[in-house]
Amino acid sequence: EKVNITKFGGKNMEANKISGILSIILGLIFIIFPIFSSGVVSIIIGISLLFFGIALVLAGFTASNIIIGILSIIFGLLFIFNIDALSFILGLQFYIIGIIILLAGILGLFSDTQTSKLASVLMIILGIVSFILGGFSLGQPLFAAILIGIALIIQGIRLYLE
Repeated sequence: EKVNITKFGGKNMEANKISGILSIILGLIFIIFPIFSSGVVSIIIGISLLFFGIALVLAGFTASNIIIGILSIIFGLLFIFNIDALSFILGLQFYIIGIIILLAGILGLFSDTQTSKLASVLMIILGIVSFILGGFSLGQPLFAAILIGIALIIQGIRLYLE
C-alpha cells in the first residue's frame, strides 16, 4: 500500500523548504544591497505609519488617538524621507536589551554564589557590547541591514533543513 506523504506533513516540509530558500535569497539581497534594502524597508514602515496616523487622526475619538496619530504621521514622514527605520529600530532594541542585561548583571553581583558573580560579570560585559552594537546600528544603516541579512540567511537554512 502506498503511503501518502502529505498526510505526514509533506506539504508543510515543502513549505518550509520554499520559505527557507526565499529567506536565504532575501538575506543575500540585504547583504549585497544593504542601502537599497534599508531604504525600501524604511519607506514601507513610513507609509504604514503615515496611513495609521491619518486613520487615527480622522477617527479622533480621544485626545490620545489624535496625539498618537500625529506622532505616527511625524515618524512616518521621518522614515520615508530621513531616518533609516532599520537602524533606528535595531539600535533601540540593542539599547533596551543592553539596559536589561546590565541591570540583571549588576543585581547578580549581590548574589551569594561565586558562579552567579562570574555570570553577572559576563552579563555586564554583554550589556556593554549590546550598547556598542546599538550605537553602530544607529550610526551606520549598513550595519543593521547586514545583521538582518545574516539573520535571514540563518533562519532560511534552518527552515530548509527542517
